[in-house]
Amino acid sequence: MAVLTSLTRFPSSSSLSSNARHLFLSPSSSSSIKQRFNLFSFKPSRSFASMSSSSSSPPLQEKITAPYGSWKSPITADIVSGSSKRLGGTAVDSRGRLVWLESRPNESGRGVLVVGGEKEPIDITPKELAVRTLTQEYGGGAFRISSSDDDDQLVFSNYKDQRLYKQHILHKDSPPKPITPDYGSPAVTYADGVFDARFHRYITVREDGRQDTSNPITTIVEVNLSAETLEEPKVLVSGNDFYAFPRLDPNCERLAWIEWSHPNMPWDKAQLWVGYISQAGIVDKRVCVAGCDPEYVESPTEPKWSPRGELFFVTDRKNGFWNIHKWIESTNEVVSVYPLDGEFAKPLWVFGTNSYEIIECSEEKNIIACSYRQKGKSYLGILDDSKGSCSLLDIPLTDYDNITLGNQCLYVEGASAVLPPSVAKVTLDQHKMKALSSEIVWSSSPDVLKYKAFFSVPELIEFPTEVPGQNAYAYYYPPTNPLYNASMEEKPPLLVKSHGGPTAESRGSLNLNIQYWTSRGWAFVDVNYGGSTGYGREYRERLLRRWGIVDVDDCCGCAKYLVSSGKADVKRLCISGGSAGGYTTLAALAFRDVFKAGASLYGVADLKMLKEEGHKFESRYIDNLVGEEKYFYERSPINFVDRFSCPIILFQGLEDKVVTPDQSRKIYQALKEKGLPVALVEYEGEQHGFRKAENIKYTLEQQMVFFARVVGGFQVADDISPLKIDNFDTSSDA
Repeated sequence: MAVLTSLTRFPSSSSLSSNARHLFLSPSSSSSIKQRFNLFSFKPSRSFASMSSSSSSPPLQEKITAPYGSWKSPITADIVSGSSKRLGGTAVDSRGRLVWLESRPNESGRGVLVVGGEKEPIDITPKELAVRTLTQEYGGGAFRISSSDDDDQLVFSNYKDQRLYKQHILHKDSPPKPITPDYGSPAVTYADGVFDARFHRYITVREDGRQDTSNPITTIVEVNLSAETLEEPKVLVSGNDFYAFPRLDPNCERLAWIEWSHPNMPWDKAQLWVGYISQAGIVDKRVCVAGCDPEYVESPTEPKWSPRGELFFVTDRKNGFWNIHKWIESTNEVVSVYPLDGEFAKPLWVFGTNSYEIIECSEEKNIIACSYRQKGKSYLGILDDSKGSCSLLDIPLTDYDNITLGNQCLYVEGASAVLPPSVAKVTLDQHKMKALSSEIVWSSSPDVLKYKAFFSVPELIEFPTEVPGQNAYAYYYPPTNPLYNASMEEKPPLLVKSHGGPTAESRGSLNLNIQYWTSRGWAFVDVNYGGSTGYGREYRERLLRRWGIVDVDDCCGCAKYLVSSGKADVKRLCISGGSAGGYTTLAALAFRDVFKAGASLYGVADLKMLKEEGHKFESRYIDNLVGEEKYFYERSPINFVDRFSCPIILFQGLEDKVVTPDQSRKIYQALKEKGLPVALVEYEGEQHGFRKAENIKYTLEQQMVFFARVVGGFQVADDISPLKIDNFDTSSDA
C-alpha cells in the first residue's frame, strides 16, 4: 500500500485497488490447465506462427487516425500487474514432476512453491509461509529438492524469519519444520544450498548479520537434517568476503564453490575452489581450480559435477567471454569445452542460476544442454565435449534463462517476442541431441496470445557511441496497434529505458510493461549501453570508472539516432529507469539536454550516499564504477540541481536497503525548491523493486499520465486519476 505523505497525493482508495486478473491458472481457478497450455505445444517441423493463428485478433476495420500516445489498448495496467509473476527457479522431484517457485503480485509478491500434478498444479507452500531469501539483498537459490529417493525432501528459506525449513512433499499432513535457529530477527539468511546424502546434512551459503547488519559475515555452512533439536549450523568454508555455488560431486567427497573478495564483484574477479571432504565431514585439502593464476583475469561461475565426477564450470579466461570449461583433476589443468565469442552465463546478481545441465550418457563423453548469448540473440543447444560440437535446438522460445534436467527432457526457462516468461518442456531423442517436441508447462500469462495483434516486435539496433569506432546496442519497439494510425506528419513520443545493474542486459522478449506503452502509440527503446553483459568482458568493462558517462552518453546517443532515423519526435523524448537505471535517468536529465521528462524508480541521486549506506554486496562496487573520490561529487545529480530543466517523477519503496528512501526524498525536495514540476510516490512494504500488483499498476499508470501531461500533444485514453505534480498543478487537486 502506498504511503500518504505530504510529498504526494494519491487518488481515491478505489482507484488504488487492484482488479488485476490472476492470470495463472491455480487449482481453484482453472478447469483445464493442459487445455490452455496446449496452445503452445509444437513439433519442430511446425512454425510457432502457425500455432498462434488461433489467437483472437480484432476484426478487420478501417483504422482510426489519432495522435500517438492517445490510442486505446486492451493491454491495461491491470493486465500488466497481474501478469508480472516472477519465476524464482525450477527443480524436478523423484517422480519426474516439475517444481517451480513463483512470486505472485496479487498476493503482495508472496513466493509460492508449486508442483505440477497430473491434472492441476498444486501449491505446496502453506499460506502462512512465503519462499524467498534476502541473502545479498537480491536473493535467489531459495529452495532445493532432494530427489534421491521416493521421499522428496524440500528445504526452503522462509521470507518473514529467513530461517530454513524442511518439508516432505509427499507427506501432505507433515507441515514444514524449521531446521535453523530462531535468532529473534531475520539477521541470518541462507541461499544456494545442496543436499549431502553422505552426512545427511544441507550445505548452504550463510550471511550472518548478528554482529553487524551492514557488514555481515558470509560463509558456507552445514545444517544437520537428522538432529532432534535445532543446532547452530557449523562453518565449513570461511575467510573470504563472499561465497556462492557450493556443489557436491556424485559421491559427496568433493565440494566445489565460488568465492571473491572486495573490491571485486563476482563478474570482475573470482576464484573456483575444490575442497576434499574428510571422514569426519570437514573440508580438508583445498585446490584452486581457476582465478588464482596471475596470467588470467577471469570470473569463474556455475561449477557443476558430471555424473562421472568431472567438474565443469563457466569462465571468461583468454577470449573474454563466459565459456564452458572442464577441470582435469590429475594435472590441475583447465580446458575449454567449446570456445566461442558468446556468453554461456549471466552475472551473479542472484544465487542459484543454472545456465547449463550435464546429461547422463552411457558413452565416454559428456552431453551438455546449454544456452548462450551473442550480440543480443539467444541460442539453445546441446554440446558434445568429445567432438567440440554444438547442435542448436528449435523450440518456440527465443530467449533463454535457466535449464533444469528432467526425465528424458529439459525444462527451459525463457520467453520470445510473443511469449512472456515461460517454462518449456523439451523432449529429447534417444541420442539426446535433438528436440522431438516442446510444450509450455508454465507461463506468467497463459492468456497472452489474445493480445498478439497488439504486440510490438522488437528490432535489434546497433548505433554509434561517442567513442569513434565503438557501437552500442538496443531493442527498438515501434508503436503498434491494429486499430489506430497516426497522421503521416507526426512522429511518435519515445520512451528510453535504462536497465538496472548497471551490469545487466535487456532482452528482446515479450514484456507487457513495454507493450502497454507501444500499444498506446509510444515508441520504446531498451538500451544495452556500454557496461551491459551479454557482449563479453571488454564491452562490460567500458563502464569501469565511467559510470554516469558511458551509460548516459549511450542512452542519449540512442535517442538521437532514432530521431535522425525518423522514428521519434525530438520534442517528446522521455527516459525511465530503475535502480542503477534510475541513476542513469537522473544523470541524463542533469548533465545532458536531450530528454524532455523522466521517471526514476528507486534511482540513485547521490553516489556518496549510496556508498555510505549501501549493503555489503555492492559496498565496493561503486568504487570501480566511479573511480576517484572527486567523481562521486561530480557525477551525483543531487549536487547539480541547477542543471535540471525538465519534469521528473520518482517512485520509491520505503523498505529499500539498496537505494534508501532518503535518495529519492533528497532529489524530490531539491527539485521542488527549484520550481521544476516534480512528484514523489512512496510505497510501504516495498523493497528494491516493486512486487505488489497494486503498486506495479499505479507506477505504470502514473508514469503514462505524467508524461502525457508534461510533454503534451495527446490525452491518455485510459480513465486514470492523475496525482498532483508540484510546481505544475495550481490547486490541491490535480
